[in-house]
Amino acid sequence: MLTALILMLGMFLQAGAQGSSKVVADKITAIVGDRIIMKSDITNSILDMIRQGTEVPENVECMLAEQAVVSKVMMIQAEKDSLPVTDEEVEAELDQKIRYYIGQLGSQQALEDMAGKTIYQIKDDARESVREQKLASAMQRKIVETVRITPQEVKAFYDKIPKDSLPYYETQLEIGQIIVFPKASRELEQYIIGEMNNYKKQIETKLTSFEALAKQVSEDPGSKDRGGYYELNRKEKTWDPVFLQTAFRLKDGEISAPVKSKFGFHIIQMVERNGDDAKIRHILRIPPVTDDEIRQAKGKLDTVRNKVITGTLGFNEAASKYSDDDQAKFAGPYLTDREGAPYVTIDYLDKDLVAMIGKMKVGDYSQPTAFTSEQGKKGVRVVFLKSKSEPHRMNMHDDYSKISGYALEEKKSKALDKWLKEHIPTYYIMVDSETVQDCPVMKKYTSEKGF
Repeated sequence: MLTALILMLGMFLQAGAQGSSKVVADKITAIVGDRIIMKSDITNSILDMIRQGTEVPENVECMLAEQAVVSKVMMIQAEKDSLPVTDEEVEAELDQKIRYYIGQLGSQQALEDMAGKTIYQIKDDARESVREQKLASAMQRKIVETVRITPQEVKAFYDKIPKDSLPYYETQLEIGQIIVFPKASRELEQYIIGEMNNYKKQIETKLTSFEALAKQVSEDPGSKDRGGYYELNRKEKTWDPVFLQTAFRLKDGEISAPVKSKFGFHIIQMVERNGDDAKIRHILRIPPVTDDEIRQAKGKLDTVRNKVITGTLGFNEAASKYSDDDQAKFAGPYLTDREGAPYVTIDYLDKDLVAMIGKMKVGDYSQPTAFTSEQGKKGVRVVFLKSKSEPHRMNMHDDYSKISGYALEEKKSKALDKWLKEHIPTYYIMVDSETVQDCPVMKKYTSEKGF
């Protein structure tokens, strides 16, 4: 299938790496128009696959060479068609990739050490590659945007699958939630603020360090063991905006006054700032809610639940209007798997949710039930079990939407192949004769004799 594009990690950590296992080569593998593809591009991508533990197919060099040529063709066509890719989109993609690699390697320093470059140098080196990739992706979307699938085509796709090759699915669930996080009393909030001011005083008078105190009292499970340490970027949208704005107003070494975010109360210390990037520590305290506040939240959700059951309010609308869960506001109230599909297996659920679902039938709405979130906040939720499949082989009755998606992807792939077959002859393409010899698939992309 030709829809995959060149792997990105090689683009970020290419030639110039120090102390890594990169292979740097200057041999040209192919030329597409006025763009070149180096053999080192292919080699480095393979090394990155190995480092990440990805299974490397036998024909990986040929596969990556083909993908690289296809990507260049679509990128050049996107420029001809004036498809819009803004500087802001490129920078956002760069930031996202950098955050991903930092997350994989553990820290910004680890990424810089592996690359032998600063973050800013890595981004400068990768910027043009990211722009090319986004142009190629935009062209690919344009080629397949009008492709649709009919029920007859879905059935024909399913019928082609050998019956002994049909995949086996474990139990899958569609689960929606409406969540309310009760607010603590003003008195308890003031008590927490007083404790946070006391923490700040202890640190500033050298009675303890920020790191030690965070390990002792912080209620953020994601950073407690690291002494409250985080690396963040001013442009990241995943952070609470109040938290982010407060952090970037601080000077190196400065500690903020207590500040309230959607997670609780924080004091924040700026460890080091470099432009839009910063290293910080924070202490989180979550004001406790009382049993009375939990009862009030249950009463509120009981009213919402009754409206949903009687049909005066749709579940999705209720979640959008009443849920304190960010996902429900922007992506809908249903739990999703790693690919974003609204079907999850039992291992995606917390133990309390597993116990609830075990007592429910499809179509049931749970009673408002108290729970504790992964962030340690006490809340109340109503759970909706929309569907539950039993373990089974793929079939048209239970898995139509999945089969339809697979059939659509196959049809899009054929549309892309057809477009390439029609347009490849219109491009000036040269492929290294050794590559053509080793990879017969590359012959169809060669409009000139190999060099």
